[in-house]
Amino acid sequence: MYITFKELRDIKHSLPTGSVSRIAQELKVEEQTVRNYFGAKKYEDGQIVGIQVQPGPDGGIVHIEDTRIIDLAKKIIDEAHQHEPSHN
Repeated sequence: MYITFKELRDIKHSLPTGSVSRIAQELKVEEQTVRNYFGAKKYEDGQIVGIQVQPGPDGGIVHIEDTRIIDLAKKIIDEAHQHEPSHN
């Protein structure tokens, strides 16, 4: 999967409070690993696997080999939108 770094950060910023912890628990990884996936660089407390950033527009192009974290993040965002009250 290819995505811009900006799009990746936008997904992270769209996550409801507590989502990093939920993702970490469901995927059995460290919370810092999830943060690193979305652009943090504190590798001593968490790994980052299957992601490479190449220079380019919008912060660069990110190649994601392991999409489990981003897939779960998108699912959580969708769930949050389903529970929002409609403004009719």
